[in-house]
Amino acid sequence: MYRLTTRTRAGTVTAITVPIVIVAALALPAVASRGVIQDLFFILTMLTLAQIWNLLAGYGGLVSVGQQAFVGIGAYAMFAGVILLGWNPVLAIPLGGLAALVLAVPTAFFAFRLQGAYFAIGTWVIAEVTRLLVAQWKALGGGTGTSLPREATSSILGTDAIRALFGVREAAA
Repeated sequence: MYRLTTRTRAGTVTAITVPIVIVAALALPAVASRGVIQDLFFILTMLTLAQIWNLLAGYGGLVSVGQQAFVGIGAYAMFAGVILLGWNPVLAIPLGGLAALVLAVPTAFFAFRLQGAYFAIGTWVIAEVTRLLVAQWKALGGGTGTSLPREATSSILGTDAIRALFGVREAAA
C-alpha cells in the first residue's frame, strides 16, 4: 500500500531556507558592491541554464544544444518592448517569455520528432537560424546586442523606493 507523505525533511528545509534567501537577496544592495551583484546575477543565470540542461538531458534524455535560442529571443523581445515600444523593463519581461513560447511551439513540433544525435543537431540548427535572423535586427543592435537606455532604467518599477531606502543617487556618465 502506498502512503502519501506531506511533511518531509526536504520540504521543511526549503520552507526555512527560501525566506532566508529572499531576505538576504533584498538586503544585498545595502552590503555588496555592484560588481558582486552582477557576478551573482550571472551565476544565477548560468544555474538556470544548467537546470534547463538537467531537465532536458537528465530527465528527458534529450541532449539539446539549442536552448540558448529561446533565452536569446526572449531577451531580444524584452529589449524590443523597452526600446521600440517604450515599455517599462519589468513589464516587458513577460513579452520575452511569450516570444520564447512562440518560437518554442513550432520548433518543438519538428525537433521532438528527432532522436539521439539528430535531435542535438536539429536544436543546434534551430539556434543557428535564430542567431542569423536576430543578427539582421539592426534596431536592437544586430548580433552584438544593445543596452537599456538610461531613461528606461530610471523608470523601472521600484527604483524610487530603492533610491530612498538606500540613499542611492544616479551618477553622471
